[in-house]
Amino acid sequence: MGRIKGTHIKRATKAILSKHKGEFTADFTKNKEILNKIQPIQKKFRNSIAGYLSRIVKKQQEEEKKKRKKKAAVQGDNNQEI
Repeated sequence: MGRIKGTHIKRATKAILSKHKGEFTADFTKNKEILNKIQPIQKKFRNSIAGYLSRIVKKQQEEEKKKRKKKAAVQGDNNQEI
């Protein structure tokens, strides 16, 4: 189990993610570099935000993957009925 993130980390992460939506990936080190370019902040705060960003992006990617699989399964079922 991981550590619980504080509300200040979550708020800052959501604000950054809304402004720079397509820039972040599921890779922690790339997110750290992107955060340094966007706004230099303290190392510990940056690392916490980068980790939380990675987690959010991974979760979004998994949800998209599930939606695509579900959509493909529904389309497959429709093709079999015809």
